[in-house]
Amino acid sequence: MQTIIFTLSAFILTAILVPLFIPLLKRLKFGQSIRQEGPKSHMKKSGTPTMGGLTFLLSTLLLSLIALLFVEDRGPIILLILVTLGFGLIGFIDDYIIVVKKNNQGLTSKQKFLFQILIAVLFYSVSRFLGLLDISTTVNIPFTDAGLPLGLLYIVFIIFWQVGFSNAVNLTDGVDGLATGLSIIAFGCYAYLAAIQNQSGLMLFTLILIGSLAGFLLYNKNKAKLFMGDTGSLALGGIIATVSIMLNQELTLLFIGLMFVAETLSVMLQVASFKLTGKRIFRMSPLHHHFELGGWSEWKIVLVFWAVGLISGLIGIYLGVN
Repeated sequence: MQTIIFTLSAFILTAILVPLFIPLLKRLKFGQSIRQEGPKSHMKKSGTPTMGGLTFLLSTLLLSLIALLFVEDRGPIILLILVTLGFGLIGFIDDYIIVVKKNNQGLTSKQKFLFQILIAVLFYSVSRFLGLLDISTTVNIPFTDAGLPLGLLYIVFIIFWQVGFSNAVNLTDGVDGLATGLSIIAFGCYAYLAAIQNQSGLMLFTLILIGSLAGFLLYNKNKAKLFMGDTGSLALGGIIATVSIMLNQELTLLFIGLMFVAETLSVMLQVASFKLTGKRIFRMSPLHHHFELGGWSEWKIVLVFWAVGLISGLIGIYLGVN
């Protein structure tokens, strides 16, 4: 009953916050700038309020703080609040520079990478030295009973994982509702795995976030009235990676977050192919733009990607419990 109350509260709170934020963001002229090199059909979205990730992050953080008063398993929630604040702040600064300062570059890649590394190191340090969570340094390998003991190198893995998926979700957030829906699916899978492991605090946080994202999706689906911006996408990616780490189910994220991986690989392959051969593999990257330029509607892209994400997520759950 407690989890249902918190999840519904997160949904309702976000659904109330978004309509309040939209006119505020419009008055502040926090509108989305559309890249000239992007699909021409996206130009009509120019000016749509962005930085909407503030709504579901605020709901999640507020209800997570309240949850600390009602649960015994507080360590995971505290750590996830820390990660949410860290990656959310990086995204907020990036959005602020782009939207308010009218600098389309935002944070440089080096600046963003440095800040993301600092959050990853802080997460590991706090969890290890304050004893909030006993994180295994052995990475379980799917389809086998084996594990890869990394020892001190595990901190390098955490940095790679959190930074990589933070940017992966950011790349995926290019079509109305796409990243939001895929994140709901991913967190739903990990909420189930957390329940199997009896990690009540971690499960509650993921359910609160699912409720918040569902409330946001009401306004983020096509035609979106609000975009999450880097504030939301960088935070979501960092959180998803952190949850997989806390459950010691890191590599299941390659399945549970398959579409995030595919989007990232499409960019990497496109860049590598063009540099090496002068030719492009895809019409445009990330992957969703390839299908968009192929004539698919945004709704078709979103529904197909959600369906693939759900199927691969169920495979990830199977791997996580076997």
